[in-house]
Amino acid sequence: MRQRLGDIDLVWVTLDTLRLDVAEQALAQRLTPNLAGVLPGGRWEARHTPGNFTLAAHHAFFAGFLPTPIGPHPHPRLFACRFEGSCSIVDQTAVFDTPDVISGLASRGYHTACIGGVGFFNQRTPLGCVLPSYFAERHWSPELSVAAPRSTEAQLHLAEQIAARTEGRLMLFINISAIHEPNRGYLPGCTADGPQSMAAALAYVDQHLPRLFDAFRRRGPTFYIVCADHGTAYGEDGLWGHRLSHPTVCTVPYAEFLLEG
Repeated sequence: MRQRLGDIDLVWVTLDTLRLDVAEQALAQRLTPNLAGVLPGGRWEARHTPGNFTLAAHHAFFAGFLPTPIGPHPHPRLFACRFEGSCSIVDQTAVFDTPDVISGLASRGYHTACIGGVGFFNQRTPLGCVLPSYFAERHWSPELSVAAPRSTEAQLHLAEQIAARTEGRLMLFINISAIHEPNRGYLPGCTADGPQSMAAALAYVDQHLPRLFDAFRRRGPTFYIVCADHGTAYGEDGLWGHRLSHPTVCTVPYAEFLLEG
């Protein structure tokens, strides 16, 4: 990453609350053909998230701690804030003398923009302003929220506008809200959220992703990070939801890839 920084755009998408097993099953059932076309090897990588709910995970992400590969240490990082004693900073790591990687990218000439989704990005309360405040440009409206059935379309419409009007290098972050509860509306006849309705929500998101890829293809080469921030439990071991440490929550799908212009 260090060698390419400044020569490429960056797009970072968090698929909020997406479980690894649901993402993998959706691929196997051919519900996500657009993701299948860009995922390295046509598959998700299983990783451990540093946070078990949106706020915690994104604070870690924005400090440079992306979901960690499952396997022996060390795990080299793409981005890092300079930190004494870190064993995950290698020659290829882009290192910043800033408190977070978003301001670090801004210091290297990137325009940073955020398209929010779930409540921690809504800018309606002091807490809802914390994560968006990392970015020079930030957007949220009810049309982008978990309550909006066409939220992904609205989010990607904004992404197209930002990509078209931004001069110079761009770092765009999108928190996709459609997969987060309530997702039962994406599965006809469904009355309660579960893995099947989550897969249906992911299929809805996948249907519209070409708009994002096309918008950035017109700008030139773009490096993508696409991952969940955490998963959620649907009754496994008697547990429901997230903000708890269970494999359904802490093991997430992850992918990174470069698409040329």
